[in-house]
Amino acid sequence: MRTPVALVALASVLSVAPLAGCRDHSKDNARLAVADVELLAAQIERDVAEVQRGLPEGAKKMASVYLRGADPHEDPSGTRRALIKAQREVPDLNISKSTFFALADDKGIGLRNNLEQDAMAGQDLLKLFPALSKALAGEYVETVGSFGGPPRPSGPDRDWIAAAPVRTEAGKVGGLFVTGWSLRAFCRHLNEVWKHERSEQLRASGDTGKLPIFYVAIFDKTGVYSAPFTPEVSEKALTEADLVGKTASGTFSSPINITDRDFGYAAKRTPQLGPDVGVVVLRSDL
Repeated sequence: MRTPVALVALASVLSVAPLAGCRDHSKDNARLAVADVELLAAQIERDVAEVQRGLPEGAKKMASVYLRGADPHEDPSGTRRALIKAQREVPDLNISKSTFFALADDKGIGLRNNLEQDAMAGQDLLKLFPALSKALAGEYVETVGSFGGPPRPSGPDRDWIAAAPVRTEAGKVGGLFVTGWSLRAFCRHLNEVWKHERSEQLRASGDTGKLPIFYVAIFDKTGVYSAPFTPEVSEKALTEADLVGKTASGTFSSPINITDRDFGYAAKRTPQLGPDVGVVVLRSDL
């Protein structure tokens, strides 16, 4: 028979053991999310830098559409070929994450983009993105706005675009070389960057475990724009988290519970995309 003292000791061990095995997974998720958001913030800086270096160089090549008094209004097919050629010949543009390249005229009206189906021709880009007026004055410009149109299944979207002036032989600004991406499409790219990086880390460590549930979004004062297939409830939770306010003084992380599941998120401003714009990640380890 066990002595009373032994029974007391055994009971003590049994009562403590479950507690010792418990972990606050939401806090762990929040801590791990900080490394994730730093990884993606660095990627955003590199992606924007590619455009900053490449677009002015591409604009010089686009000057070919104005040679000898040529008018790109009269040759949309030739303009498209010039856009494709400029992208291919400028290394930074050839690897950039841009989803389109386009030429606008000296009034900011879209002439042609590099895609087969051109939805930009005839659009008043200055009306949609007023900051582009500075590009017509001769400056390189970046801004965030929206091309409008009906909302996609994933919800409303925003667009980051950049423009560089294209000069004629006389040195005047004849048009704008424009590029950019939608925020949701850009988040898809960021999600793939994270997935590749974390998969490589697991492989290097010999860990055969699964990747955590992971979502990424870009936020600004107008809302949160996540990658396609992000659950609506998750985007709503991040929208209600006041990410712009919480990141005013730096990176912010916190546990969060969504549909009875413990998540953690981390958010950080990314000034390369514009004032009050940032990236947020949401994760939950299995």
